[in-house]
Amino acid sequence: MKIVHLILTTRFAGSERYAVELANAQAEQHQVYLVLRKAAAEQRPDAIAHRVSPKVQIILVHDFALFSHFQIRSVLKRIQPDVAHAHLSRGCRALASLPTSTMLRTATLHIHYKPQQHAKLDALVAIAPAQLATLPEPLKQHSSHIDNWTCATASSREAGLALRREQQIPDDDMVFGSLGRVEASKGTETLIQAFLLAKPAKAHLVIVGQGKDWAALKAKYGHQPQLHLVGFSAQPQAWLAGFDCFVSAARTEPFGLVFLEAMTAGLPIIASQTQGAMHLAHYFPYPLVAPDDASGLAERLQHFTAQPLPRQQYDLSAFNYQAQVSKIEQFYQQQLARLSRHPDNRVQQN
Repeated sequence: MKIVHLILTTRFAGSERYAVELANAQAEQHQVYLVLRKAAAEQRPDAIAHRVSPKVQIILVHDFALFSHFQIRSVLKRIQPDVAHAHLSRGCRALASLPTSTMLRTATLHIHYKPQQHAKLDALVAIAPAQLATLPEPLKQHSSHIDNWTCATASSREAGLALRREQQIPDDDMVFGSLGRVEASKGTETLIQAFLLAKPAKAHLVIVGQGKDWAALKAKYGHQPQLHLVGFSAQPQAWLAGFDCFVSAARTEPFGLVFLEAMTAGLPIIASQTQGAMHLAHYFPYPLVAPDDASGLAERLQHFTAQPLPRQQYDLSAFNYQAQVSKIEQFYQQQLARLSRHPDNRVQQN
């Protein structure tokens, strides 16, 4: 198959990891292209392009949305792919603006269904079962739930301790950690407030990641000696190895790839009640906390401080990388076969 992936963000995080890992795996057997904005290929640690397999052909388009949409239309007309697979808002909008053709136009619901982005596409991949219930007919009939995956490798505890020492955290102190974008949807400030309410002795909160709220939160809370807003790190697995407990205070989290990464590291998990956390809650040792509930989250932190849990052994066989990639390729084949049998479905859907 010829497969084109489109992701038009500029900084590497969970959804970008999904798109890159999917393209890299598919390129082992298929002709795969990845459309990125020029800014995503800059020379900086949190860019995207340098993580892409040499077997994937990268196509760079303009950073300005209107120009990039015209370029994408030209690229797809030239390549004539079997599948065009979009990720996140700008990629989905670009794909939805295209006229119907013989290619399958699909997207992964990294966040949630948005009519202006997804309604005109041919089929969707849901990363959590609850997402399917939000889809209109007949799009729901042509969509499938396929869990996220992880191909992360656990790092050594010593690597984690080395990063902790850079933050002047003693080896014997406890570290609650969070990893991901620093923004309101991730509940970063709620997590900080919960930690300050809990006041755990000989404990630290480490938040790894960047985002639009990072500078404001650093200015507001940076004076707290037990709080470490370290920014983007190219060593997420090493940081996870340095945590003693992983905490997510997200307001919204459709799946949460970071949960799988934390589980790979064997970390006990404290989480808020998001869609993704509810999907994985049977793996977690504590009941979920309501979003924005700093006092409830503080109680969980206090409980862990008083009775720390050791690292866990999680069964992650349901989230095998190659198995999930194979499911997506089977989904492509099913939808391509459907569209070849019933080409009028596109007109009805649009």
